[in-house]
Amino acid sequence: MRAVVMRRNIIIAVLLIFVIFSFYIFFKAPTNQRNWKIGFDILPEIQIDSTTITIKNIRNFKHISDDSFEVNYYDQSYDLDKLESLWFVLSPFADQWRGPAHSFLSFGFSDSQYISVSVEARKEVGEGYSIIGGIFKKFELMYVIGDERDLIGLRTVIWEDDVLVYPIKTGKENVRKLFIDVLNRAKKIQTEPEFYNTLWSNCTSNLYDHVNKIWPGRLSGGWKLIFTGYSDELVFEKDLIKTDLSLERARLFFRVNERAKHYFGLDDFSVNIRNFSQK
Repeated sequence: MRAVVMRRNIIIAVLLIFVIFSFYIFFKAPTNQRNWKIGFDILPEIQIDSTTITIKNIRNFKHISDDSFEVNYYDQSYDLDKLESLWFVLSPFADQWRGPAHSFLSFGFSDSQYISVSVEARKEVGEGYSIIGGIFKKFELMYVIGDERDLIGLRTVIWEDDVLVYPIKTGKENVRKLFIDVLNRAKKIQTEPEFYNTLWSNCTSNLYDHVNKIWPGRLSGGWKLIFTGYSDELVFEKDLIKTDLSLERARLFFRVNERAKHYFGLDDFSVNIRNFSQK
């Protein structure tokens, strides 16, 4: 009898903890006011005019090691009439299994300027990324707008992760619409913060939403939006990568690690990592 009572009390306690936790998660509200980790503490500021985009706080950290860097931001105006190319950047975290990865977009201009937009979990001081935490509202959502010398250089040189830079097959008008839509979302988060979610509001699923908003039904969803290392398969299957190669060969061809290491930190970094004729 005593064991039965104890077992019942344990079950009640577990259920009570679950209910309290569920209420906490349900009512927890996103905010931009936290003790943010350096690199996630400053949101980009965006002004959109008819033919000009002005972005303040473009991240361009000078990375020395994983925990040593020089903080640097700059402001830049972009002529939308010069916007001409779109690039899908994919960085798998592991060699053995492609599942975990990060993806983002880069936009190219005819004057050799490039700007990247990376949807990320916004981390506080002392926090690291957690898949489970990302499901339970541990992180807010952030659109990091950065220089490729930072966002690609960090992953290739410091973290030594593979980085694949795929040219996307589409017209300039579509690139322009997508760029403006992505920036409008980044601008909205300044006043209307949102939570990151590992399953339905992660780095790749948000890009998927932007693309389908511009081209309804162009991409399908599914497990490749969760296991983002396979998201290039989704893009390849829809014939969106500008290549005649097989996916396996394209992954090798559009890998930029060696060139990124060679041109790391230089002004012509973005142009030279796209010199795909170099082996």
